[in-house]
Amino acid sequence: MRLALALNAAGREALVINADSAQVYADLQVLSARPSEAEMHGVPHVLFGSWDGAVACSAADWADAARREIAQAHARGAVPVLVGGTGLYLRTLLDGIAPVPPIDDAVREAVRAMETPDLHAALSREDPEAAARLKPADRQRLSRALEVVRSTGRPLAAWQEHREGGIGGSITLAPLVLLPERALLNARCDLRFARMMEQGAVEEVEALLARQLSPALPVMRAIGVPQIAAWLRGESSRGEAVLLGQQATRQYAKRQYTWLRHQPPADWPRLAPENISVHDQFEILFCD
Repeated sequence: MRLALALNAAGREALVINADSAQVYADLQVLSARPSEAEMHGVPHVLFGSWDGAVACSAADWADAARREIAQAHARGAVPVLVGGTGLYLRTLLDGIAPVPPIDDAVREAVRAMETPDLHAALSREDPEAAARLKPADRQRLSRALEVVRSTGRPLAAWQEHREGGIGGSITLAPLVLLPERALLNARCDLRFARMMEQGAVEEVEALLARQLSPALPVMRAIGVPQIAAWLRGESSRGEAVLLGQQATRQYAKRQYTWLRHQPPADWPRLAPENISVHDQFEILFCD
């Protein structure tokens, strides 16, 4: 937000584009910490709450929408400011995505009904290279690899040898990775979830449960939803829901932290938030 406001003050239009996989869903205002109108300070924001929870937003879906927003912003001389920590979204936008055909619905349903150990065992038979590469407990990636090989007859790695649609080579990037101090980050994660419980998170989960959506949908797996849903069903106490939600938040933050330290290009600056000078760090955006 500081960057967008500084650009506006310098006479340049800024457009904030969401790159967070939870904030895309209209159903997750509180649990995703989606910015309020007041927090937007009059700066246009797009792809926040743009998907109904009943429709899964894939990285490819998001990247298609982001490319359109970026192109439109550039056409009118505006500066797109992408924010969010979903690495797969950003990687898909910049590097492109493997042209994997749509997964057969019957295959997807069968794979997602499998227990995690069975997923790993099946993948070991049908795509042993992927099974050796993936962690046995990584249900999401195991499922994806098994769906692809069963639906297309080719392993995922074969499809990933070719990527399409990336814009990284055709735009000028001014990247910045924010890495706050870990103890402070964990404390903020705990405080964030506790406040959400008092500010509408419970009501959001109640509304989602009332819709009777598939538990396999991303919106139903978002941090806080399973934990609060278990409490609402009488399977745990409110205190347990808070502790488990805080734990899940910290674990996710740890995974993001590790990804951001190692996966983006080495020349992308990595700084603590308190060390940022917007004009110095993004000098290229303020040049005529």
